[in-house]
Amino acid sequence: MKAKTIKGRLPEEISKELDKAISDGYQPTLAIVFMSIKQDIDAVCTLLDKQGIQVFGATSSGEFINSEIEKESIVIMLLDMPTVYFKLAFFEAVDKDDFNIAKQLGEVGKKTFTNVAFIIASGWVNDIDGEEIIRGIETGYGGNVIIFGGMAGDDQTLTGPMVFTKGKCSTTGLMSLIIDLDKVDVTGVATCGWKPIGITKTITKSEGNIVYTIDDQPALDLVMKYLGLSLSDEPMNNTVFSLGAYYPLQLERENGPPVMRTAMLGNTADRSLVCAGKIPQGSRVKFSLPPDFDVIDTVVNDCNQVKEEELQQADAVIVFSCISRYLSFGVMTREELERVSEIWNVPMAGFFSYGEYGKSKKGKHEFHNNTCCVVALKEK
Repeated sequence: MKAKTIKGRLPEEISKELDKAISDGYQPTLAIVFMSIKQDIDAVCTLLDKQGIQVFGATSSGEFINSEIEKESIVIMLLDMPTVYFKLAFFEAVDKDDFNIAKQLGEVGKKTFTNVAFIIASGWVNDIDGEEIIRGIETGYGGNVIIFGGMAGDDQTLTGPMVFTKGKCSTTGLMSLIIDLDKVDVTGVATCGWKPIGITKTITKSEGNIVYTIDDQPALDLVMKYLGLSLSDEPMNNTVFSLGAYYPLQLERENGPPVMRTAMLGNTADRSLVCAGKIPQGSRVKFSLPPDFDVIDTVVNDCNQVKEEELQQADAVIVFSCISRYLSFGVMTREELERVSEIWNVPMAGFFSYGEYGKSKKGKHEFHNNTCCVVALKEK
């Protein structure tokens, strides 16, 4: 399987780059498309469809090819994967019914191939629950299954990320690339690198992804005090979102590594935190230290271990990296992407997401925040 990457700031530029990519006789069948919410989704899907190329798409909060980071642009990975090796599936949540649409996806995968892997992208505007999507796919499939992907972004406007394919586009959609594992190896890792700090605290009141109290104290007040900031009644949504990128919560697990949860918004009325993922009442959490180069080393080491133990060669690499990492790392982000791209040294494309789906080195497939999810593909 051969992969090529193209990018542009307008559909017209993508059209020219696509013509160049296929000028040597290359015939891609599938396009992995990550693009700004400000771009013309229909125009990009149409020009790809005219070339017989199927589309797996998600809007983003920044896009990249290898270590070249773009903003408000379009990046595309083209693959000439035989069409009998994959199937695209698109579902739309109704009344926040995330579990059942994910269950339907799992059932479709089970019927399509004997052994499957799911690469997914989800919308977000109606509080789509990443953990319910994982649970739904596994229920529909009838057991554990490979699931990697990301929650779409929207240039950090928090107005409504979208997933799409030709003729379908939704803020409450679930887009999936179902791959035949008997024909294509799919492997990867969800890796973070953030280090915990301080003592373990208990979530004493929460509902879904909203945390009301930690150790019986208002969650927002505790976080602000912990970080040495003054409390006020001034609007602080953007402030809390930025702080969550630097000091995410680590949700402790009994039988696996912690799962990261970012505090995205603060409610000054009830002093609660809105997190980018469910935090059950009674959970035990720790704050995290600000990132340094050790975080990048952890990600690179985890990816190298996947290469050595699971897939020494790859045809293409897809990366779903949390926007919080970009906000925290700044210019360090490019180094992380560059070092990851050098591991397999094949075309790599990805985007900055609002949440990530994948399996940590010693864990199970889960929904993550503040995580870099790296997926390698290799035709057998």
